[in-house]
Amino acid sequence: MSQVRDILKRDMKLFYDDFDSESNISDSSSDTILVSDFTEYNPLHNGHFHCMKTAKGMFPESLFVAIVPGLFERSGRGIPYILPREVRAEIAISVGADIVVEGPPMGIMGSGQYSLCLCKMFQALNTDYIPRGYKPVDGMDEILKRINMGHHIASKPYKIVDKTTHETLLKGKLEEDNYVITSFSNSLSKIGFDYKDKFVFVERIEGVSGTLIRESILKDNFDKVLGMMPPKTIEVLKREIENDGIIYGIRDEEAILDTANNYSVDELSSLNMFNEKLAGNIIANRPFDDLETLEKSILQGFSSHFKQRILSIMENPIPKKVISQYIDNYPSNIRILGYKDKKSLKKFKEKVRNEKISLYGWRRT
Repeated sequence: MSQVRDILKRDMKLFYDDFDSESNISDSSSDTILVSDFTEYNPLHNGHFHCMKTAKGMFPESLFVAIVPGLFERSGRGIPYILPREVRAEIAISVGADIVVEGPPMGIMGSGQYSLCLCKMFQALNTDYIPRGYKPVDGMDEILKRINMGHHIASKPYKIVDKTTHETLLKGKLEEDNYVITSFSNSLSKIGFDYKDKFVFVERIEGVSGTLIRESILKDNFDKVLGMMPPKTIEVLKREIENDGIIYGIRDEEAILDTANNYSVDELSSLNMFNEKLAGNIIANRPFDDLETLEKSILQGFSSHFKQRILSIMENPIPKKVISQYIDNYPSNIRILGYKDKKSLKKFKEKVRNEKISLYGWRRT
């Protein structure tokens, strides 16, 4: 608990440091090809490794940059990550990444908000190619083709549309990995980033189960998942288990209950993803002595993970107006979590279009 509390306290300071900073855009001039991947690496498994190897194989002289979600260590589902981002960066560097940078705070944002931040990071990094894993389903090939034609593809309620040609490409919903791709297309279009022929779509491999991996970590028994992760991932996981470095599922319960029990209806309503109805329901059922009781007072949202995301927001209570201004100025700083060597670091600094680059919490293998 103390480790998680320390991380959240540190990250709140970093958030407001970024909020008070202004991005310094540079006129970058570099022949380096930069391949930029966004992946949670929670933890880094063979699917991630396959995508990385495929992209590096296509552009062997490129600089491979991994964007790893940063502040507050909460996933897009609102659930605490397995390992802190510095450790996830360590694994990524050890298996082939050249640079790992800190990505946006996923756990306190809506999906559209962090998609927009990620796309602004791609732009700031002066990205040439973006590898993305996808799951082959009927109609997906046409969607991928349109995206690499530079068309503005967007997910609407129960359909995928080509906003460039005003066609409906697919009726129904996409699974998570495929949805992320269309979300990127929509966000990149909004910021005016030309992504024609920039995506490298990599078909997902079979035989990797996130559920089994998480169970193996909780049980400290990797017998069933030895073939699902690179040896380095398993080595680091075992090390972190031994050193009590696993943060999966651990929350600052005291901070959450303090927000739930003491914030006014206006203060709760001002938080990201909150409205007056949700705030009023929490206030009507307080005081709360534990998270289980609090969860029952959180109204059902638009996704199955909504309650966990609300817990993360109450754990790190930042007004939605502040989040909005933070996104407008994102990324005001680019923090490097890890790098392969000084040559890679020099090439990276020459490539990116932001003068504010810092080494923070990095571990070099």
